[in-house]
Amino acid sequence: MFDIDTLRFDDRGLIPAVVVDSDTKKVLTVAYMNRESLAISMERGLTCFWSRSRQELWLKGETSGNYQHIVSITADCDRDALVVEVVKDGPACHLGTDSCFNEVIYEGETAPAFQYESLMALLRGRKENPPAGSYTSYLFEKGLDKILKKVGEECTEVIISAKDNDRANTIYELGDLAYHAMVLMVEMGIGLDELKAELASRHVIDHKVKQEKMK
Repeated sequence: MFDIDTLRFDDRGLIPAVVVDSDTKKVLTVAYMNRESLAISMERGLTCFWSRSRQELWLKGETSGNYQHIVSITADCDRDALVVEVVKDGPACHLGTDSCFNEVIYEGETAPAFQYESLMALLRGRKENPPAGSYTSYLFEKGLDKILKKVGEECTEVIISAKDNDRANTIYELGDLAYHAMVLMVEMGIGLDELKAELASRHVIDHKVKQEKMK
């Protein structure tokens, strides 16, 4: 068990905790912990903070239901700050938004890293509020049969490219297949979390099979 006393709390007995979504790596909030709230967090596997405004312990989600399940807690090199990776049950912000950090004050020229979650959000937006001229909106308008036809076509294109040993074109066609597969997921109401859970369960099965073979 990690010794909490090796951390460097400030003169108020607090240490900042940067809470990050384990899947997207997006910063959700910055809160503070004291020794007791950190101990509770580690014991229960749920984020517990010290509310500076109310001067009391604050178990995130206790009233809202938006619990944050801890994946890991990491201290920085000076041991005076923490990064808490979580899987969240709902919005992280009291305003009902996904993150407390929503107001962009500067954007550089470097493009943000691609995230499947962002693409899924865009696809859902195209389905709910279809803009004119959008190919994605066109697919949703045509419905399931059209989407399935495109998925089948892209599967064929991947097979042809791979059979020709054309690595670059196979990557291109896989991108098309992945996109249309995600359109299908949105059409059927399937979330990335469900797909991840399915793949995770298969990993466990695969691990067990390997162990059996080694006996």
